[in-house]
Amino acid sequence: MHPRDLELLVTQMMPYGKYQDRLLADLPGPYLAWFAREGFPKGQLGQLLAIMYELDHNNLRMLLDPLRKKT
Repeated sequence: MHPRDLELLVTQMMPYGKYQDRLLADLPGPYLAWFAREGFPKGQLGQLLAIMYELDHNNLRMLLDPLRKKT
């Protein structure tokens, strides 16, 4: 993981699916857990979703708050 990945979580939108056009940082926990069970997409999106899942699962979403204020 790179520090830039955390910035992408608060700026990049989900490109498809039920939560299309929602910030990755705002995706609900059950949706992220579904990806964790079924498999994350390939590439950068999958890596970012996996990071967001770990943050959500470990109750660390608040770590993104300072980055939200920067953008």
